[in-house]
Amino acid sequence: MATVKFRKIDVDGFKIAYREAGPKGAPVLLLLHGFPSSGHMFRDLIPLLADRFHVVAPDLPGFGQSDMPPRSEFTYSFDNIAGVIERFTELAGLDRFAIYVFDYGAPTGFRLAMRHPERITAIISQNGNAYEDGLSDGWNPIRAYWQEPSDQNRQALRAMLAPEMTIWQYAHGVPDAAKARLSPDGYTLDNFYLARPGADEIQLDLFGDYKSNIALYPKFQSYFRAYKPPFLAVWGKNDPFFLPPGAEAFGRDIPDAAIRFFDTGHFALETHAEEIAAEIRDFLNSALTGSRTAR
Repeated sequence: MATVKFRKIDVDGFKIAYREAGPKGAPVLLLLHGFPSSGHMFRDLIPLLADRFHVVAPDLPGFGQSDMPPRSEFTYSFDNIAGVIERFTELAGLDRFAIYVFDYGAPTGFRLAMRHPERITAIISQNGNAYEDGLSDGWNPIRAYWQEPSDQNRQALRAMLAPEMTIWQYAHGVPDAAKARLSPDGYTLDNFYLARPGADEIQLDLFGDYKSNIALYPKFQSYFRAYKPPFLAVWGKNDPFFLPPGAEAFGRDIPDAAIRFFDTGHFALETHAEEIAAEIRDFLNSALTGSRTAR
């Protein structure tokens, strides 16, 4: 088993926590988590990849064990989160890397890719959206807040931060036969972080700012068309927020994109880490070395 090390790095006064495993000289894979999780969501995936890759999984600013400064000291926007993670990669010595993006990790990682296309060796998107095709009706309450950022619409979104909603996000779309593989550790830890003083307002800020990601979709797509990075989509097909057409849409701009669906929900790694790891190993071995590996 690969040894996973837990570290913190000072990013211009901002402490970023991260997990790291695998040989230093190996190809780098940067894992970017989503809402409301942390690098902990990759706990099963990292050991399955770290024999072949140098795997790094930071907690985004305001999430997990990374600093969560008050809103008066840090504006919680996706531009700012991407800026901190961009600086993190530089200070951690990650010159070139593949990215695995999930949920909030997608607008973070795609911003990094647009800003520094020369640093990106490949992209893996696990329910990380970049097309309006992929947005379900589950976004309607958040869309209402974008259209009218009233206090009433903001307060209505608090239901999405309730502990039972976190559990629902993990369990929805997971077939009964797979639910025994759904560890309570993930959603329990997420709910612990969400319960910290001030975390609710930060998450509501990010719900509001998510509209900036939709506005950037055309630029993300232009990047895909211009650079055509090696691309793999591994998608929980029963995701209530990001629909399968969002995965298929990547093929419009990257014709060689590999698209794989799994019979599970939003947090696909909770039930299909081994299957997704096998796809990643095969994909990255082909993308980075031009050869295929046995599974």
